[in-house]
Amino acid sequence: MLLKALISLGLKEDDAEIYLLLAREGPQTGRNIAEVLNLYKQQLYRSLKNLQYKGCVKPDCERPSKFSAVAIEVVVDMLADESLDEAENMEENRQRILSSWQAMMKKDAKNSVQKI
Repeated sequence: MLLKALISLGLKEDDAEIYLLLAREGPQTGRNIAEVLNLYKQQLYRSLKNLQYKGCVKPDCERPSKFSAVAIEVVVDMLADESLDEAENMEENRQRILSSWQAMMKKDAKNSVQKI
């Protein structure tokens, strides 16, 4: 259920699985995450980069780095806000497209009448 909820808020499945592992188990090295979730390192580090960019996980300064999850309340709020922003952008684009389409159709209709 949590996995599907995070995916519905915009996380990819691997990203959501990694986030939930870190949220449940605490800080983990990349190697440990890859072993537990059976991920290739390339997949893992791509997902960790995505999660860091979205503000869902943070690395520490040690070697090897351990990654930790940001509090789920913070993550859910950030992802929900991001989804709302995306929905607003989609609505604005929809309005622009429809407006442009209507203007184009009026222009085409006017040109058709002039040809007759």
